[in-house]
Amino acid sequence: MSTNVLRTADGWWVALPPAPGSARAGRPPGDRAVPVDTKAVTTAELISDRDAVREAALSGDAGVPLADLTALSPVTTPCRVVAQMVNYRSHARDSGFTGDIPPAFFRKASGSVSGPGEDIVRPAHVKFLDYEIELGLVMGAALPVGTVVEERDLPSYVAGLVITNDVSARDVQLTRTQFYESKSYPTFTPTGPYLTLLNPDDFDHLLDLRLRLSVNGEPRQDRTLADMIVRPAQALTLLARFQTLDPGDLLLTGTPGGTALKAPPKPVEKIGALLPPAVKWKAFFKSQAKNPHYLRAGDVITATIATPDGRIDLGEQRTAVADTPRTAK
Repeated sequence: MSTNVLRTADGWWVALPPAPGSARAGRPPGDRAVPVDTKAVTTAELISDRDAVREAALSGDAGVPLADLTALSPVTTPCRVVAQMVNYRSHARDSGFTGDIPPAFFRKASGSVSGPGEDIVRPAHVKFLDYEIELGLVMGAALPVGTVVEERDLPSYVAGLVITNDVSARDVQLTRTQFYESKSYPTFTPTGPYLTLLNPDDFDHLLDLRLRLSVNGEPRQDRTLADMIVRPAQALTLLARFQTLDPGDLLLTGTPGGTALKAPPKPVEKIGALLPPAVKWKAFFKSQAKNPHYLRAGDVITATIATPDGRIDLGEQRTAVADTPRTAK
């Protein structure tokens, strides 16, 4: 069974499983946590001290209420943050892609990583803020350039999983063709609450993981990993053609359909392609201004990733959206 680890300002904690007989599916993994006796500061150090995690889980300590702990991102920074682009069939349809989609990756600044309860802060110049729930793979071993990863090899390279939200400034991303900036502002990668450390047999259940995201209680995204185009082992192989990863690094594996941004109808898209770029984007975002699904200050995003039987349960991420405070003149 997987083990959920929490990071706070006071160190690392193991979240205890629910009491026997309690309802499991759809619930956070228990309501108490015990401290891990470790000197680990970084995620990589914690992963290398799995014995301490096991000892905490088996200690018999009654623990403290999870409600008394303030979770930080379980992925410490600096680290590499890499993301897959258009990696769910449902998202490909929403984005107007047809036919084969070549695998693509981009980088995010690790300064964008934030805690699972921190506000997502919208920069003042961003008008079209979007959400993207994604399963994050946390590396447990080095992935040198040239590595070929088979499905059976995943436990050798991936230590665990996290919930991530690849928050995106769409007006920056599309008008400037700028993925790095549009997805790298501070707080644009909420991560956690848990680092879910996996045992080798847990990897057989990855495709059962269900990603759900809602805004103000309204469901927006809901798919399992079976909707993925490029699955984790293949993704790591493709990434290793040019990119080294180290323990503690983070790979975001794409988002399902249901984001606010969707491609315009094909006839409109064809007309737009004939226009000068500045005119095209002005018309596009004028139409997008009528879309109520873009994030606004005060919105609350809830994200969960779990298997139906609760064997793997990454907990619940709950973040609010806030505008950048205006500076006094």
